[in-house]
Amino acid sequence: MSHLDVFWGLITIGLFLIAAKMLKARVSLFETLFIPSSIIAGFLVLFLGPQGLGWLVEAFSGPEHRLAHGLFPESLIGVWRGLPGLLISVVFAALFLGKPIPGIREIWMRAGPQVVFGQTLAWGQYVVGIALCLLVLTPFFGVNPLAGALIEIGFEGGHGTAAGMAQTFRDLGFEEGADLALGLATIGLVAGVVFGTVLINWAARRGHIKLADPGKMKVRDIKLSAGTDSDTLKELRELQWEKEQEAKPTDPLSVHLGVVGLAIGIGWLIREGLLWMERVTWGADDGLVLIAYVPLFPLAMIGGVIVQLVVDKTRQNQHVNRRLMNRISGTALDFTIVSALGTLSLTALGENMAPFLMLATAGILWNIFGVMVLAPRIIPLGWFERGVGDFGQSMGVTVTGLLLMRMADPQNESGALESFGYKQLLFEPIVGGGLFTAASMPLIAEFGPVFVLGLTSAMTACWLIAGYFFFGRLIRQRRQRGTGP
Repeated sequence: MSHLDVFWGLITIGLFLIAAKMLKARVSLFETLFIPSSIIAGFLVLFLGPQGLGWLVEAFSGPEHRLAHGLFPESLIGVWRGLPGLLISVVFAALFLGKPIPGIREIWMRAGPQVVFGQTLAWGQYVVGIALCLLVLTPFFGVNPLAGALIEIGFEGGHGTAAGMAQTFRDLGFEEGADLALGLATIGLVAGVVFGTVLINWAARRGHIKLADPGKMKVRDIKLSAGTDSDTLKELRELQWEKEQEAKPTDPLSVHLGVVGLAIGIGWLIREGLLWMERVTWGADDGLVLIAYVPLFPLAMIGGVIVQLVVDKTRQNQHVNRRLMNRISGTALDFTIVSALGTLSLTALGENMAPFLMLATAGILWNIFGVMVLAPRIIPLGWFERGVGDFGQSMGVTVTGLLLMRMADPQNESGALESFGYKQLLFEPIVGGGLFTAASMPLIAEFGPVFVLGLTSAMTACWLIAGYFFFGRLIRQRRQRGTGP
């Protein structure tokens, strides 16, 4: 592809984002369900491309028609296929840049219960997905065992992670998995809002939370100050402890892009070092190969943490503005989502529809079970307000968690928003697009699904046990004193 192809590919995505914004303003359902403009734009591109308009024209007018491949030339499609794997590193590199990173002890004391609950949901998604593959999908539908990781990649990771791992899917011979993961992320986005609203009304009727008018709380009653397109990871901007960031002097955008580039460069050096170590140790002479399948973006996130720690240590925080970093990562994620959805293979979804729906149903049921059964046994204070936030995030979109917490606790009386933000620092480097998310499929490919099922089951059990005995003890003590639920 030429530089002009890349230029027009980016310009076209921008035009579709404008069209999606206008369409969203006219269709109340999109606003009600908090569907980001990037997802609407992605499906517009998909329907006007070879998978949508092209397929219809070819079916009715033959393959010789000038629109038989849709409105876009193949060069443009080629650009869009390559964008997600590049831009997702920008998203993750900027994830922790611009806000001071507290110590692990401080994070644990302020957000320990939500760390435990969030980790339990994430690792449990692997358990549910891999077990479903072993018992049903692989023996009866012939599905690749790698599909066991799709629930966590699509739900917990979201559209950005699913798109960023496309090359890993291809390298492991499971190309259709990228399309299935993107489909799961889309279902998770809608289901998170719908089922989250149902759960909030259930909690209000049972007396777990207090609403002004229980049974009538709806998504449209809540307006996020940052807007409804904050699936672009800029949602943390609106949390209370980040408001002081807005007053800091801001260096030019180019400087912030340079900081992001530095973080990505450090991540690349880490990956190259790990690849070298793998080649000379366990991967020598056709041995175990894992790092080669791990994409760059989780290591770029580690690079961002390293850069921010240096910034904190040298007291140069005034030069790295969180709001600007959010805009950089938000723009990158918008373009990632549009390009990934625009090149989604509807054929792959159609050929795997039954397994796809089973995975989606299993993931949703596990998350609902988590917030209704596990949260009250793990989270001592404000279990529903905090738990429903992790439920929303575990369906694929962090802003859904913020939205549901705002619905359940409009005045933030439980302190769930602060705990939710701190939790990310011990959560996202590992799962939800972190290191294990990136390594999960290579691990299944190298060691088999049974081994990874045992590993993820052990991790789920460890987090549950830690939550039950460490924080659950506080719940039981409060009940004995008559001060708890």
